[in-house]
Amino acid sequence: MPELERRLALSGHLARLEESRTRPGSWTLTVDGTPQSHVDLEQPEWLGFEYVRRIGHAVDLVREEGRPITALHLGGGAFTLPRYVIATRPGSRQQVIELESDLVDLVRENLPFPRGAQVRVRHGDAREVLAKLPAGLDGAVDIAVVDIFSGARTPAHVTSAEFHGLISPRLAPGGIVAVNVADGAGLAFARSQAATLAHVYEHVAIAADTGMLKGRRFGNVVMYASHDPLPFDTMPRRLASDPAPAKLVDGDELVRFIAGAPIVTDATAVPSPPPARSVFLAKP
Repeated sequence: MPELERRLALSGHLARLEESRTRPGSWTLTVDGTPQSHVDLEQPEWLGFEYVRRIGHAVDLVREEGRPITALHLGGGAFTLPRYVIATRPGSRQQVIELESDLVDLVRENLPFPRGAQVRVRHGDAREVLAKLPAGLDGAVDIAVVDIFSGARTPAHVTSAEFHGLISPRLAPGGIVAVNVADGAGLAFARSQAATLAHVYEHVAIAADTGMLKGRRFGNVVMYASHDPLPFDTMPRRLASDPAPAKLVDGDELVRFIAGAPIVTDATAVPSPPPARSVFLAKP
């Protein structure tokens, strides 16, 4: 029998892979009971979590359909989005940074990549490894995905303007940063994250369902940023037609969303707020 759970040496969190009873080949990764990733080995282009689909739309739109890209993933999980890029943009080059080597081993032993996939996994803290990436990635990354959690919270040191200052020079012309932000009532953390992105990048937009945008519940806000105009003419339609519809917020509406929120620096950074024990960050 394959080993489907592992205690992670660095954090002490318990990671577990669970196969769907109704959809064979479909797996959910949980860490201390919080769903972190969902993977369908037979249909890797099918994205089960709401927020991951919203990042997937940015992957679809960053370049012409099917064109290989260079992708950088900060946070590995079960490698849902790297698998998506493999399936939808064959020939792409991808780098994944993941702190928990035990988690990488657990996932790759049970849910291996397709043969020939060009995915390089780098082990270590995202910020430290990011600063040491090869110079060949400078100005070369088409999409950078920031989806970093320790348990159910994003660590403070990967939320600041200084952190994004390490990602910024890696972007290719037209490249996009997509950030998964978890927050709850009032959205103070999400507003400050949007303000921080707007400080580093010229063009920013966010996507969430209307209940989240009104600060009514805990959940995920996906944020997009670029030095160039975002190629999002079709994004509102894509978000609205998802199984869990979302709204794109940009322009003056985003300015109002950010209004008064502080820019996060290394000196002021705090972790994302914890969810209530009964709340999952995302559900397939």
